[in-house]
Amino acid sequence: MKRIYMDHAATTPVDKEVVDAMLPYFTNFYGNASSLHSFGEEAHYALDESRHNVADVLNAEREEIIFTGGGTESDNIAIKGVAFENKDKRNTKGPHIITSAIEHPAVLEPCKHLEKQGFKVKYVSVDKYGMVKIDELEQSISKDTFLISIMYANNEIGTIEPIEEIGRIASENNIVFHTDAVQAVGKLPIDINKLNVDLLSLSAHKIYGPKGVGALFIKKDVRIVPLVHGGGHERGLRSSTENIPGIVGFGKACELAQKRMVKDTQCIKSLRDRLVREALGIEESYLNGHPEKRLVNNAHFYFAAIEGESLILRLSDKGIAASTGSACSSKKLQPSHVLLAIGLKPEHAHGSLRLSLGRENTIEDIIYVADVLPEVVKYLRKMSPLWKG
Repeated sequence: MKRIYMDHAATTPVDKEVVDAMLPYFTNFYGNASSLHSFGEEAHYALDESRHNVADVLNAEREEIIFTGGGTESDNIAIKGVAFENKDKRNTKGPHIITSAIEHPAVLEPCKHLEKQGFKVKYVSVDKYGMVKIDELEQSISKDTFLISIMYANNEIGTIEPIEEIGRIASENNIVFHTDAVQAVGKLPIDINKLNVDLLSLSAHKIYGPKGVGALFIKKDVRIVPLVHGGGHERGLRSSTENIPGIVGFGKACELAQKRMVKDTQCIKSLRDRLVREALGIEESYLNGHPEKRLVNNAHFYFAAIEGESLILRLSDKGIAASTGSACSSKKLQPSHVLLAIGLKPEHAHGSLRLSLGRENTIEDIIYVADVLPEVVKYLRKMSPLWKG
């Protein structure tokens, strides 16, 4: 049976060049980067070079990059680290954070945790395309606001937020600005010097690198309280012996992303646009997210009168790997908070499908999906009491 992977927003296959770069650091160069002998020096050199490669993809300085265990940890370090640093500041009414209603759980859950500790959080709403309402964000700022955290691009519907504008607003109000750029890195050119970003989270496994490795950009003048204490690794901000093979893979993945971004995005966008046209040819099918300001690899739909999980399973039976939304929430029965936030009814949110493409997808893949999808939708609608077609 033909097998097609269209769930790159959940994770990507590790590039062969990345694997080749990592392998020696499991066997030949296995030293601890903190050790003073030659084995440690080899590991430390690889750590430093990888830090440079990650910094380059953001146009940052290598000293502004710390390595973490993934995007979720990076988000937690950024949000909680800044929160604890500011806990006793600007708190006439309680320290205040602004985020959006459509953030990844890696941002929403730390914010909810902080609310239990006395922090106040404003969850700014979005329009029908998933764009953060800038006027509401500006009106939410108070003298107690110390942090704004808005994702660069949404992991479910692919909408790209006006990060540069939000960064300008944060800077003008002397507020630390964090963005979760896990989905954006490798798909969009990012220059932190133009964005007024103070903290930026990224993850290796979204850009053809290994799982379990992430990074956090921390602008030089931003102070955060570390969440993990120990040996003082990563400038004392993330203690733990560094995962050198994983970090080397991350660095290589960033290097390849820089080289291939223009070619990859042009090709993937062409395939994505063809896929969108084919899917919207199905009766009562709708595109979620912004029609233009969206990630080039993201196609997110809802189909009236069907259930998303059944759709995913039927597509899987046909060899097509897809999702209803975030992989972190794929086993939950509740409708997506993102889709509800953009105004979808719960029954429509339950009928969603996310197809996210990668560099290995081909036009033959698109043609196959375009043949299979209408057939699957029709089959499921025959069994649906909601379908009146």
